[in-house]
Amino acid sequence: MNSQSGSDRFYGTVKVFRGFTRLMEPQLYSPLPDDWSIGVADIVGSTKAIAQARYKAVNMAGTAVIAAVTNALEGREFPFVFGGDGASFAVGPDDLERAREALATTATWVSEDLDLAMRVALVPIAAIRAQGLDVRVARFGPSANLSYAMFSGGGLGWADAAMKRGEFAVAPAQPGSHPDLSGLSCRFEEIPAVRGLILAVLVMPVEGADPKAYRKLIEDIVALVERSPDQGRPVPPGGPPLRWPPAGVEFEARAQRGGSLFKRRLGVFAWTLFYYFIMRFGIKVGGFVPEVYVQQVVENSDFRKYDDGLRMVLDCTPELEQALSARLAAASSAGVARYGLHRQDAAMMTCFTPAATRSDHVHFIDGARGGYASAATALKTALP
Repeated sequence: MNSQSGSDRFYGTVKVFRGFTRLMEPQLYSPLPDDWSIGVADIVGSTKAIAQARYKAVNMAGTAVIAAVTNALEGREFPFVFGGDGASFAVGPDDLERAREALATTATWVSEDLDLAMRVALVPIAAIRAQGLDVRVARFGPSANLSYAMFSGGGLGWADAAMKRGEFAVAPAQPGSHPDLSGLSCRFEEIPAVRGLILAVLVMPVEGADPKAYRKLIEDIVALVERSPDQGRPVPPGGPPLRWPPAGVEFEARAQRGGSLFKRRLGVFAWTLFYYFIMRFGIKVGGFVPEVYVQQVVENSDFRKYDDGLRMVLDCTPELEQALSARLAAASSAGVARYGLHRQDAAMMTCFTPAATRSDHVHFIDGARGGYASAATALKTALP
């Protein structure tokens, strides 16, 4: 592992905050160093893919970006956010070329193995600040196991828009290139709603809106959710359903490297059968304790986040949905925010577990019938 410069060690100096209700406190956010870059990736035509019920493939592609960059950086912590049909992250100068290669190879893999088109870009912080915007990062700890990055300042949204304009593009790697996706899996089944429905929520500020009014809106929304059972977490206390063979066998086989696809499929079938057996009967294997792992899966589920806007996937009652809808509609009418909601009957989980005996495995949550991408489509159609 190479030695890191002072700016590359920046993320480790950002203190972790507890309690999602503190989300909008400005002092929690630290500006990224000037020599850092923002990585952005998204699926071209994700709306069409979702219309074809390819939800799991779209989520696998978005999560693959985070897995590939994490493995390229040899497990070093860096700020990232999963967006359903894509991902965003930030890296320092020492890690820039590794991140570039990871993005390029992931774009090729997504095209060849998932039959989806992924655009990727790396945007210098300096280019964002030249627009009068910023990228500030905070670290939210949902449990003692790990923390997730939160972003503010408007820069992430500008970087995403720049990528979609074709700026700062990273070209896909040569055909046949395959990123290191070790630890990427989707073995759990869909998670059905138990309180009424799974609601994907996306809330963004209106340009030029009163920042205090927008902050008050986000705090009101979070407060409504905090009062609901288990803060609206869509993952039940006993963990997501697990069956064999899992629905994600094909995706996990394609994420593997080495050997023919047929051989990789056989390996994944065998490994997931062993995994199902020890999980089903609670068998301890070495330092792996199934009961502890399931508890960590629940605690580590990434079902709410902030990246210039609020994103949540909630298992909520009809009453909570009505309260959220009313508050958001009022804010939209007042010119404070624009929002998208998407209702579905289940959530889904895509997992990144570099080592099953570690407690910092990450579990990305989205709606199982379109989720964040469909909420974003609803938001776009609501624009004047």
